[in-house]
Amino acid sequence: MISLRPARPQDAQAVADLLAELDYPGSHAFIESRIKQLLSHPDATLILAVDEQTVLGCISLHFIPQLALAGDFCRISYFCVADGARNRGIGALLEQRAMQLAADYGCDRIEVHCHERRTDAHRFYARQGYAESPKYFNKKIS
Repeated sequence: MISLRPARPQDAQAVADLLAELDYPGSHAFIESRIKQLLSHPDATLILAVDEQTVLGCISLHFIPQLALAGDFCRISYFCVADGARNRGIGALLEQRAMQLAADYGCDRIEVHCHERRTDAHRFYARQGYAESPKYFNKKIS
């Protein structure tokens, strides 16, 4: 039985393992402090999908007020289901919780940035009703 719950600092190893599956290796050294930081932020959350004690997926959300628009928005910053747990509805369950939390925070939309190489994720987002918004810019701070 899959259940959803907020992450805890002691979930650091499991979350780092999921992030490694997203090609973010090396987060093991600092992930516990990042989880603590995220959980202390009033406009952010990290939700885990668990089966018994095994973490099978996570979704990190940030709720962002908009200056020029009436509704706020929710940004999915990290979203992963373990390789061996995909195609079991876990991603849809996590995304559904994200939609519920976003509505509770007064958001009128959700956005996610997903690298072009993640074609399986693109198909998932399309099935969930996301529309592509092709322009996205970023700049490194040195």
